[in-house]
Parts: sequence; C-alpha cells; structure tokens
Amino acid sequence: MRLTRRHPLLVAVSLCALAVLAARPADGDHAPGHGSASGISAQVARLYEEAAAATERYEAGRRAAEKQKAEVRRLEKRLDRERREMAGLHEELGRIASSQYRSGGGLPLAAHMILADDPEELMRGQRAVWQAELSLDRAIEKSERAEERLARDEGKAAAAWKALQKRNAELAALKQDIERKLETARWKLQGQADASVAAGACRGAVRLEQPETRFTTSWVAPVETYALSASYGSGGAMWANRHTGQDFAVPIGTPVRAVGAGTVVKVSCGGAFGIEIVLEHADGYHTQYAHLAAVAVDQGDRVSPGQWIGQSGTSGNSTGPHLHFEVRVTPETGSAVDPVSWLARRGVSL
Repeated sequence: MRLTRRHPLLVAVSLCALAVLAARPADGDHAPGHGSASGISAQVARLYEEAAAATERYEAGRRAAEKQKAEVRRLEKRLDRERREMAGLHEELGRIASSQYRSGGGLPLAAHMILADDPEELMRGQRAVWQAELSLDRAIEKSERAEERLARDEGKAAAAWKALQKRNAELAALKQDIERKLETARWKLQGQADASVAAGACRGAVRLEQPETRFTTSWVAPVETYALSASYGSGGAMWANRHTGQDFAVPIGTPVRAVGAGTVVKVSCGGAFGIEIVLEHADGYHTQYAHLAAVAVDQGDRVSPGQWIGQSGTSGNSTGPHLHFEVRVTPETGSAVDPVSWLARRGVSL
C-alpha cells in the first residue's frame, strides 16, 4: 500500500543537485537503443512501486521479528524468576527437614508425645509442620507446571522468531534484487533522456499507469519522498546569479507530480533545464519541473493534483539526480518566486 504523504528529510546542500553517489553504468548499458522510451519509463515506474512495496513488507517483517524477539526475552525472564522461586521453595523444604531432624524428627510421633512436657502443644506444632509441607508440595507442583508451560511457550516464541528472521532475510533479498533492477533501468532511462536533450527534441509523452491514490487536497508536494537540497535564492557556481527554484534530491525515475490542477503549457527537451515541463494554474501562477528523465504529458493536457506528469532525472545542467521545482508569475524564466512559501500558503509544508 502506498502512502499518500511522507515527511521529508531536510538536508542543507549548497549545490543545485546532489553529486552522483554511484558511478553510472557503462555507456552500453544506457544507450538510447536499449528498449523503447515508453518501455523503460513504464519499467522504472513499475519497479519504483515494487521497491516501495517490498520495503514496506520488509519493514513490517522486521518489526514483527523484533516484537517476537522481545516476547522471547520476556518469557525467558519470567522463566528465570519461576526457577528462582522454586529453588527458594526447595531450600525452605530442606530447612524444615533439618529442623525436624534436630528436634528429634527421627523418633515416631507417639514417642514424641510420651516425652513431651505438653503433648497438645506438640500436636499443634506438628500440624503446622504438616500444613507447611502440604503448602510447599502444592507450590512446588504449581511451579513445576508453570516451568513446563513457560518452557513450551519459550520454545514456540523462539521458533516463531527464527521463522520471522528467515522470512525477513528472504524479503531483504527480494528488496535488494528489485532495487538492483531499478538502478539498471534508471540509467537506461537517463541514457534516453540524455539523447533527447542532445537532439533537442522530446520523445513524446509516456502515459504512465497512475496509482490508485486520490488526493483530498488541492495542492501537494511535487514528489512523495525526498530530501531538500538547494533552496530558492541560494548562491552557487551552477547558476549565473541566484538559484531560482527549490531542489528535491530524488533518485532517477522518481514519479514527479503536478502540485495542483492546471494545463501543460510547455514541454521542452534542451538547454540548461534539460527535459522540463511547465504548468499553468487557475490563479495565474506557473510551476516548472526540470532536469527530468521522461515526460508523461503533452502540451495542452489538463492535469489534476498529484497526477504523475513525468519522472525525475539529471538531464541538462545538473550534477546529480534531482528535481528542480520552480514557481513563476509567467511561463518563462526570470519571473520566479519562492516556491516553499508559495506552497506553504496553499497548505503544503516541505
């Protein structure tokens, strides 16, 4: 099950984009001829969802295993406590037996009564001893039953924990396999994006299968899970003056969402922004989504809040995978406003 909103991890980064963390595969692995644009885009989108689902299953399994392990520890502590109590009962029984021996416990009761100064007092003492022995026997029997029961419970809990650990290892292996495939597909997608930018022509919209998630708000963040990097107005060698948008550090192929309802007024595949999309919203503002690896809309399309309109990448003037998000008064550069405060006024907190 996909989450509709996740809390972002705030990261202060001075550059427009994060540096690439891992070296790209060999050129042959992401050459434009490897698979169609639509096929690779759809594959990346599918693997992205599968990776998210696998991560959720793995985390759920890990939490269940930790809970079961805690139950094993609780039962072990309880079993140790019962064993200590039973050891105390055995010690008490030995003390009573020694006391009886020192007081002539080896003689028959009739002889004790003949020799006693007060036979009635002797009988009262003897009844107390009998009652103590009976209580002790019952306590030991109860403790032994409890130990057997706890031992069984402990064994079951330990077996369940081991089974969960095994299942979790399987889930981890599945998760890693999906992520490996996803990483390979991401760079193939980026290879096609680089070819499009070099040619200055887009390959056309890839109609991605939209998730079932329906948003109840009019405005959303442009990506679901992210780390904030370069902010609006920050300086850096990547820009002529100041940074004109907010960067979201995300892996290649991450679905990019329309922040609100609007119309696609521009789809471009060249220049510093690489592959970019510009939307016009009803209030007259425009939003830009740049450095993409693929687009899922065409110029003139109407989009709804949260709709997937493309996939993130590192095309154009970019040093690493990220989404450059910009809010403008006009469709063109040079009219940007602070996107963080703009979204905040519409109920979206980054």
